[in-house]
Amino acid sequence: MIEDKLASLGITLPFPPAPAGSYVPIVISHNLAFVAGQIPTEDGQVRFKGKVGRDVSIEAGQQAARLCTINALAQLKSALGSLDKVRRIIKVTGFVSCDPSFADQPRVINGASDLLVQVFGENGKHARAAVGVSSLPLDSAVEVEFIVEV
Repeated sequence: MIEDKLASLGITLPFPPAPAGSYVPIVISHNLAFVAGQIPTEDGQVRFKGKVGRDVSIEAGQQAARLCTINALAQLKSALGSLDKVRRIIKVTGFVSCDPSFADQPRVINGASDLLVQVFGENGKHARAAVGVSSLPLDSAVEVEFIVEV
């Protein structure tokens, strides 16, 4: 069970964060779940703010990506009732707030990818994009979105 795997990793899923705008956090169409971009919030506050490589270290950026993933898993559990309904992580798109010269976006988004493989094993391996951007909502350092087969 996925819940047991999360517990073994010391992860307790939070109450799913409320959307920061006029959208829904998850849309399910046929056998795909589209998880809206999740930012690194904890207890209603953005935990990692600013630009990675300037205000936030790469390691802290990885932690931010991991926290985004935990929030996305909370959204999935809320929508599906159980994470055991996730068949495969199809695609992860990660956005990293950074200066134009920063080139370690893939290392930052590994914080999301590595956790997904820890939780879902082979079914957690996915296609991915890691994109540098000039800013993100609420001054978040990282944002992550998923496409998941259910």
